[in-house]
Amino acid sequence: MFKRTRENIKAVMERDPAARHGLEVFLCCPGVWALMWHTPAHWLYVHGCKMPGRIISQLTRWITGIEIHPGATIGRRCFIDHGMAVIIGETTEIGDDCTIYQGVTLGGTGKDTGKRHPTIRDRVMISSGAKVLGPIEIGNDVKIGAGSVVLRNVPDGCTVVGIPGTVVRHYGHATADMDQLDMPDPVAVELECLRRRVVELEQLIAREFGREAIRRCGRDCQYDEIVAEINNQVYEEHRGGHDCTTCDEESCALRDVEMQLEQFRQSEKQSEQHGQSGKQTEPDSGEEDGK
Repeated sequence: MFKRTRENIKAVMERDPAARHGLEVFLCCPGVWALMWHTPAHWLYVHGCKMPGRIISQLTRWITGIEIHPGATIGRRCFIDHGMAVIIGETTEIGDDCTIYQGVTLGGTGKDTGKRHPTIRDRVMISSGAKVLGPIEIGNDVKIGAGSVVLRNVPDGCTVVGIPGTVVRHYGHATADMDQLDMPDPVAVELECLRRRVVELEQLIAREFGREAIRRCGRDCQYDEIVAEINNQVYEEHRGGHDCTTCDEESCALRDVEMQLEQFRQSEKQSEQHGQSGKQTEPDSGEEDGK
């Protein structure tokens, strides 16, 4: 227990810029105390003394605000920063050199028995308020953004953000840099793609049917500004996200508007041709009826 506590204190000194010296970390860091008392609680729990282990766990929870079930397995040099409202379930497995911020839940998804909590591999950073639920596996060197809800397995070296958690980057910045800001927003990227596609579609409609066919919004309309931005190539590729200017027909989820419009034109011509051929046969049928 004492060796692990020394390692945990050293990990805090390396990763927390507010830590000044080891004694301060030992006395004032609740994560260190929670992990320190988890060691005897876990030993008692796995050796059949479940009630004493649970009692130690609950006492630690009241003192530190960190609830670690005594059945959870936690590796070396884990860093729980601040730690308030951190919950770690019974069958959770955490590897070495992981970082967990306040409000994180490593929990289950129902009343399943057996393995029902996540497995966290080495060097994983779980940011504030993130929820990792179910018997899933989080690979090595994974970074989970603040407030994310992760419900599926995550491969090694990925960055996950959003609800539900979406992989937005593969082998980006290392988790050791503790960066929680440089994370792409997949929703914002998709909205930007849709905005640009709508403007491009309106331009095509204007060329085909005239600008009068496009309904304008009020005086706060930003249509002209958006067109200018697209024409001037102001928007650069979103970091780690999707760039509409590099799409091809096979990989892009948003199909090319020009192709769709061309298909529409061809279908209109075919319908007109069928209509004209039908009109030519109508007089013949009328004459036969008259006879």
